[in-house]
Amino acid sequence: MVAAATLAAGIAMSPAPAASARLDAVHADLARAVALRQITDEQAAFFEAQVARAIASEEAAQTADGDGAPAAETA
Repeated sequence: MVAAATLAAGIAMSPAPAASARLDAVHADLARAVALRQITDEQAAFFEAQVARAIASEEAAQTADGDGAPAAETA
């Protein structure tokens, strides 16, 4: 149980991946869903655009907060 808590804490405190890496992962996941015929090309494109806007908005908010990094939480 301690190991699981330690792992979870490490994940929670690790920095978020760069926007480009996040978008690449979303694109790959959506391409896989299209290939498996779970969604259409149009649905994938629409969702990818939504995610790109959300990530851009997140990054803009972080930049407006100062140093571009999310604020660290302290206990």
